[in-house]
Amino acid sequence: MAHRKAQSPRAPHAPAPPVVSGRWLLAAVGMALAGAALCTWATLCLLFWQGSWQLLYHPAAAVTQTPASGGLAFEPVQFATTEAGRPRLRGWWIPAAPAAPFSGYTVLYLHGQSGNLSNTLSALETLHGVGLNVLAFDYRGFGQSQFAHPSEARWKQDAEWAIAYLTGTRHINPHALVLNGVDLGANLALEVAAAHSELAGVVLESPLPAPVNAIFNDPRARLVPAHVLVLDRYDLSRPAAKLSIPSLWMIGPGQSGAPQKPSAFDKVTAPKTLVWLTAGPDRQKNYAAALSRWLDGIAHHSRNGGPAGTPAHSAQAP
Repeated sequence: MAHRKAQSPRAPHAPAPPVVSGRWLLAAVGMALAGAALCTWATLCLLFWQGSWQLLYHPAAAVTQTPASGGLAFEPVQFATTEAGRPRLRGWWIPAAPAAPFSGYTVLYLHGQSGNLSNTLSALETLHGVGLNVLAFDYRGFGQSQFAHPSEARWKQDAEWAIAYLTGTRHINPHALVLNGVDLGANLALEVAAAHSELAGVVLESPLPAPVNAIFNDPRARLVPAHVLVLDRYDLSRPAAKLSIPSLWMIGPGQSGAPQKPSAFDKVTAPKTLVWLTAGPDRQKNYAAALSRWLDGIAHHSRNGGPAGTPAHSAQAP
């Protein structure tokens, strides 16, 4: 009998290797690049949000001199304590001389965006020389106050804490309290004064017309939605229109050399005074003379039971 040769079973065909569409590859590469670009842009936005404050604020930590350097008696103060009992804000209380002409008034001094209290001694000596009690303090992030990145919201809160300290702890009548701000501190003083109709008045020395442009005009701001990331504005017009207490505007020479009246001044309907301050060695003397005249007007109206302050007018510092 013939034997058939056994045949081995046929091996199955191997599946064909998958073929990836070139269009799909291009799409995947495009999506990966877009994701990387988005992550890079988001990181840039985060870095800008975290560091843009340094374009506007220039704090210094070391307090290198005190009012004692100028022969003024003062008391170091600290207030706005945390729940753990740590003070957020530190400053100086400089009492007026007993027989000073305006010893019944207290000035809350709000310094500008650079340095710290060390840079304010000349101004504080002038205010004391006029005959006022003075409280000057460093915002958070400045001097020996609690560390925190400065911002408009934090500055406003710091100023509110200072007012609460004066009225609550030192029992100063708010009708005898005057805000005095310089540079960006003047913008702050106007905002705070607009919210406190009970104060005696506000002094604004060289308020900044558009301070946040220091951030928005930076080349890096063009790469991110800067107006969304940065909340600071320090607008003068809005609080000026709401102001209901007397204001003294001290305006010095601008970048062009000639003083320019802030447009916000025209929006104030409450009693207001505009004084041009000329540059030179007599600037502080002229400042003190203008401030004394303005305080005389406030005191006169207060004694006679009339509306506080002086009528709106402009004046040239002597």
